[in-house]
Amino acid sequence: MVVEYIRYRVPAARHGEFEGAYTQAATELEDSPHCSAYEVSHGIEEPDNYVVRIEWDSVEGHEQGFRKSPGFAAFFAAVKPFFEQIEEMRHYQPTSVASDA
Repeated sequence: MVVEYIRYRVPAARHGEFEGAYTQAATELEDSPHCSAYEVSHGIEEPDNYVVRIEWDSVEGHEQGFRKSPGFAAFFAAVKPFFEQIEEMRHYQPTSVASDA
């Protein structure tokens, strides 16, 4: 498993639009056999910050499976208006340092 983190800086006037875009895009994540979980978190100390966390079966499953699937076009169409607000988009490998939850 790998975890993709996408950090966004979204102006306050667009928070609702951003969350709505990911609500719409979530359908495609749920339908993908390569995605096992996802979440969108909103910053508390810095409210214009959002972090999207997506668990993929592998980097290849994300980049070669999901991105080449029919559902990717709908996913990308939903979130594309926020592409310029991305500050980081990377894959990470979880370590053994974690809670049981």
